[in-house]
Amino acid sequence: ESLSPFICFLQKRRQARQIQEALEVKEEEFKKRMQVLSCRWRDLQAKGAQLKTYMEKSERFLKENDKIRVRVLKRVSTEREGKMQKQSELWRAKRELEALKNEHQKLRNKVQKYSIFKKYLEDVVEISRFEKIQEVVWRYRMLMKTHNNQVRSQQAQKDMSEQAKVLLDQYIAEKEAEMLQYKTELVQLQPCLEQVQSDVLPWEACLADIQNSADMQTLKLATIKLAISNIFQ
Repeated sequence: ESLSPFICFLQKRRQARQIQEALEVKEEEFKKRMQVLSCRWRDLQAKGAQLKTYMEKSERFLKENDKIRVRVLKRVSTEREGKMQKQSELWRAKRELEALKNEHQKLRNKVQKYSIFKKYLEDVVEISRFEKIQEVVWRYRMLMKTHNNQVRSQQAQKDMSEQAKVLLDQYIAEKEAEMLQYKTELVQLQPCLEQVQSDVLPWEACLADIQNSADMQTLKLATIKLAISNIFQ
C-alpha cells in the first residue's frame, strides 16, 4: 500500500512525459506543416503575381485583338461597301451602255427609214427652183411655222369666241335672274297695291263729294256776285 502512491506518481509522470512527447511531436508536425503551408503560401503568392501579370498581359492582348478585330471588320466593311458600290456602278454602266446601244439602234433604224426621204428631196431639188436640200428644209420649216402661227391664231380666236359666248351666257343668266326677281317682287307687291287701291276708293268718293260741294258753293257765290253787280248797275 505504501508503494501505491509512488507507482501512481510514476504512472502519472510517465503519462505526462508521453503527453509531453506527443505534444512535442505534434508541435514539430505543426511547425513542419506551417513551413509547408508557408511555402505553399509563397508559391501561391508568386503564382498569384504571375497570374495577375498574365491576366494583365491577356487583357492587353485582348484589347489589342479587339482593336485589330475592329480595324479588320472596318476594313472588311469598307471593302464590302466599295465592292458593292463598284458593282452598282458596273450595273449602272451596263444599263447605260445597253440604253445607248438601244438608242443607237433606234437612230440607225430612223436613218434607214428616212433615207428614202433624202432621195425624194434630191428629186425635188432637181425638178424645182431650189438648189440644195437645205433650202427645201428651210422652206418647209417656214411653211410649218406659218401654219402653226395660223393654227395658234385660229385657236386664240376660237378661245376668245368661246370666252365671249360664256360671258354672254353669264350676262343673260344674270339678267334673267334679275327679271325673275323683279317679277317675284311684283307678285309680292300686287296685294299691297290692291289694298292701297281699296283704301283709296272711299277717299276718292269723299273727295268727289267735297269737290261737288265746292262747285256748288262757287256757283252760288258767282250768282250772288252777279246779283249784287246787277243791283248796283
